[in-house]
Amino acid sequence: MRKIIVSMNVTLDGFMAGLNGELDWHFPLWTEEMSIYICHQLGKMDTILLGRRSYEHMAGYWPVKTFTGVAQEYAEMMNSHTKIVFSETLNNTTWQNSRLLKGNISEQVADMKQLPGKDMIIYGSGSIVQSFVRQGLIDELQIWVHPVFIQQGVPMFRKMEEHIALQFVRTRTFRSGVVLLYYKIMNDEGTV
Repeated sequence: MRKIIVSMNVTLDGFMAGLNGELDWHFPLWTEEMSIYICHQLGKMDTILLGRRSYEHMAGYWPVKTFTGVAQEYAEMMNSHTKIVFSETLNNTTWQNSRLLKGNISEQVADMKQLPGKDMIIYGSGSIVQSFVRQGLIDELQIWVHPVFIQQGVPMFRKMEEHIALQFVRTRTFRSGVVLLYYKIMNDEGTV
């Protein structure tokens, strides 16, 4: 069965973006070492799951910029991988290999997990992540913790009332001070 993995950048004070969706806080700490690692990570996937806002930001960036080196390899995967966009307000997608998913999303995603193929990854898309965590669709969280405080912004998890148990898997520390935390999500029976 395919897994759904969340890869999320957060500040040390728990924000995934600034108040207006700014991500400028993580670019100064992003290094070639991290780019190689995330490129390797995406190479293990074949599908990217996105909410509307994340889709719009990425669709306005990856297909239109010129890259070199490892960034070019990453951009090629971003553009060629299947992208599933969850939105009730979008009517169409323009980024190659993208399609909208509406209606009973959780049932459709559960069905996608049963299909053959590589694992699926979610970048950003906090509301989708929260919804999928509640529904038991997320298998693993990979949280990139940046050593920076922004004091206010969009929290990674908003108004999560459910108790979600995580199993620590490992960490990876980068020379920039960013720490990548790996967790598996436990089911109701306390197993992974």
